[in-house]
Amino acid sequence: MMKSDRVHPWIRRVAIEVGGWTLVVLGVAALVLPGPGLLMLAAGLTILSLRYAWADRLLHPIKARALHAAELGVQTWPRIALSVLGALILMTIGVIWGLQPPTPGWWPLEERWWLPGGWVTGGTMIGSGVIAISLIVYSFRRFRPRRVSATGAPVSPPLRP
Repeated sequence: MMKSDRVHPWIRRVAIEVGGWTLVVLGVAALVLPGPGLLMLAAGLTILSLRYAWADRLLHPIKARALHAAELGVQTWPRIALSVLGALILMTIGVIWGLQPPTPGWWPLEERWWLPGGWVTGGTMIGSGVIAISLIVYSFRRFRPRRVSATGAPVSPPLRP
């Protein structure tokens, strides 16, 4: 590799700082707003851990907690169904938000405060729902126990109430 092909250390450092801190701030915000907060927070800490030992130390408990929550979320069929339903409801709200229906008569504030953000906010909700469904599928495939019969053929787990 030629010297001119390598990224200068200060460019790498700035990219790590900007990308990592941006994801951390967005992740913290998404913990209380619609969005994949833990996922963005973990991604930001992963990037920052390339430069800082403290970020690596913080990342491990967050990652362990997220994986534990993912495992618990797919232990029963009602949990799986409620998680998928929640993601679909979030995506539906995002579509409604983007379409900007007229302000209802019961809305107590000015009309400009009815569903602010339009498709930007709605798209964020839709994206969060897609990410949530993707994570549910990932968790199901990774943590859901697979049963095997005596012949070695996979057996579906029994449906739990």
